[in-house]
Amino acid sequence: MVLLTDPLHVKSLVLRNRLVLPPMLTNLAAYDGSVTDALVEHYLKRAAYVGLVIVEASYVSEAGKYVEKQLGVHCDDMIHGLKRLVEGVHEMGACVVLQIVHAGSKSTLQNTIPLAPSSDGRSKELSKKEIGIIVDEFAKAAERAILAGFDGVEVHGAHGFLVNQFFSPLTNRRLDDYGGALENRMRFPLEVVEAIKDVVGNKLLLYRIGADDLTPGGSTVEDAKVLAKKLEEKGVDIIDVSGGVCGSRPAQFEGVEGYFIPYAHEIKKAVSVPVIGVGGIRSYEYANRILMEGYVDLVAVGRQLLKDPMWAKRALDSANLFKKV
Repeated sequence: MVLLTDPLHVKSLVLRNRLVLPPMLTNLAAYDGSVTDALVEHYLKRAAYVGLVIVEASYVSEAGKYVEKQLGVHCDDMIHGLKRLVEGVHEMGACVVLQIVHAGSKSTLQNTIPLAPSSDGRSKELSKKEIGIIVDEFAKAAERAILAGFDGVEVHGAHGFLVNQFFSPLTNRRLDDYGGALENRMRFPLEVVEAIKDVVGNKLLLYRIGADDLTPGGSTVEDAKVLAKKLEEKGVDIIDVSGGVCGSRPAQFEGVEGYFIPYAHEIKKAVSVPVIGVGGIRSYEYANRILMEGYVDLVAVGRQLLKDPMWAKRALDSANLFKKV
């Protein structure tokens, strides 16, 4: 019987428990993307009890930046500050990985033309040469993260950002070998993973998968299961299950606890690597139950930990009650 307090061995690392702080944009970085004291303080407050911290989406290039004051890993100047953040989290006893992202057509920056798999009138369709450049940018960003001391990286392949845009037929209308059939729509995500795998070595490689677009004509959990199997084959160590172009908090799931857990459970059936479940988790009992019943291997709790960093301690304490049942 697995509970929140149980450790998890992944490669050479041991996560001290099954609780994850998921990546959530804080807008606490400096305007140039560098780490600030406020950002470090934010993570240290929430790293004291969780097993794994996934640091918020960090842009791999200036063209891939989503919003102002977003954390960056786009140049070597970022490494020093990221190292300070990593050292602080490690001192709290948690493992820590950096989520890396390219915003694609979701970029909100002024005076820039967003890049995308297919043009939507506002965005520029990427050429094959430009796709190759972005793959390399992901790899270089991952290399910087490892130099900063992170235990690994997570590719952001969900929430309608660039990697997810290639995967979803709603945003990918290409007619070449990067679009159309599922095999082609998986090509860019898998190329990104392959390039990163070459530079992270024995460090962890996570992938946040968009399990379902929840929109007619979009990608489905069956598509995500196919991708998940391919990701495992390419060396991904943990699959982090969230939403596709529908985003992280779909309106139809308002008030529902664990709304992405059924999708995570379906993906867990398709792979042998650990799976993270997320989605409006509020109660200690629910968090323990989905582990006990084998729905997921790790539980990510975001909004509760944003509101109350001590939620993690109480959740772990609650696991002892389950052991007595």
